[in-house]
Amino acid sequence: MKLWPRNLAGQIALLIALALFVAQAITFALQLRERRQFALAQVTGQAATRFADAIERGGRPQDERGRVWPSRVNPIPLGAPGEPAVAANLRDTLAELGVQAVRIETGLAPLRPGNPLLRRGSPGRARFLLANADELTLAIERPGGGWLVQRVPWVQRDQSLAWRLAAQTLILFVVILLPVLWAVRRLSRPLGDLTRAADGFGRGEARPVAVRGPHDVAVLIGAYNALATRVTEMLDEKDRMLGAIGHDLRTPLAALRVRIESVEDDTDRARMADTVDEMNRTLDDILSLARLGRPSEPPTEVDLAALVDAVVEDFRDLGQDVAFPETDRLTLRLRPALMRRAVRNLLENAVKYGDEVAVSIEPTARAVAVVVADRGPGIPPDRLGDVFDPFTRLETSRNRETGGIGLGLALTRAIVREAGGDVTLANRTGGGLAATITLPR
Repeated sequence: MKLWPRNLAGQIALLIALALFVAQAITFALQLRERRQFALAQVTGQAATRFADAIERGGRPQDERGRVWPSRVNPIPLGAPGEPAVAANLRDTLAELGVQAVRIETGLAPLRPGNPLLRRGSPGRARFLLANADELTLAIERPGGGWLVQRVPWVQRDQSLAWRLAAQTLILFVVILLPVLWAVRRLSRPLGDLTRAADGFGRGEARPVAVRGPHDVAVLIGAYNALATRVTEMLDEKDRMLGAIGHDLRTPLAALRVRIESVEDDTDRARMADTVDEMNRTLDDILSLARLGRPSEPPTEVDLAALVDAVVEDFRDLGQDVAFPETDRLTLRLRPALMRRAVRNLLENAVKYGDEVAVSIEPTARAVAVVVADRGPGIPPDRLGDVFDPFTRLETSRNRETGGIGLGLALTRAIVREAGGDVTLANRTGGGLAATITLPR
């Protein structure tokens, strides 16, 4: 299937070309069959007439050119190739003329230059026969004994017909394929614009598409533009609503944080402050996940190794032992703040639930993998996909010390998929978990 084109214009052009080729092949076969039937009828009809005239003349030659002559023996050499269809047709034609033949034999031989058959016409016909015909010998055995013989040219092939059909096919290809390619191109260009616009809309790059092309395609593009406008307005309204929610929630949380300072008991004050901080982090995660479809940060060229190293250094500054070997520079086009958050979320889970945390970058020809591995309890195999769902926690005690609210992995997967990659989890041999971010190069 490597020869099958992927685009619409190429597929339609190839299908039409194949259809034209098959149609021309059928036409060629039918014309060859028709010409053979015509040649068969022409040769047998004229030969039967000459045989009948010769029999009426008592076996003497028909005219001074000696097209029919008598023979005492069968003139066809033993084993010579023949034409059974000519013999059968000749017998039927002779029967219609009232001539009965005991036996009819045919034999083919190459037509050589100087053959008398080449002198029975114009020089052009002689050249045609020499290139395309053989010499066909016809012999009939008369009931009274003896044979009558005549030789005729038998056209076995016609190179001119093949050239004419080839030229006709080429003309059909030019006359039909060029307008078809123009029409398909007129159809595929706006569809290509629509595809690129839809792909950009998924990345937050909303732009209208020029309405052009055939009526059906123009209607489709118009419907897409209207849909994109409505979705953009809804997203704008959602952003305004999320901003208002964030402001309305952060204001009382800030006031509560101030009032906590008046609590005399240090233990209670610390617990209250941790609760308020956890609520702020939860609010940030929820707002980040909700706004991920329309990130305000533009993609830039980022050194992935330096980005991961910076995140690892933040954890080392907090006293966490995270291994990260020195890695060569790897430049990718990413949203750096979001990708840092994705890597940070995986590292937070690793240091929280496991030991011997190690981060590595594994580049390949088409992708780059960021692997965060630990030696911990791992995840039950049947729950590896569930942990990516928002608000899903494997630890059900609801204790804030043993986990958040279940948004970290959901946010990480959303960030990585928005960058064109994916996140996978796999239990390690000997215990532990390996979380892998795969990004295209």
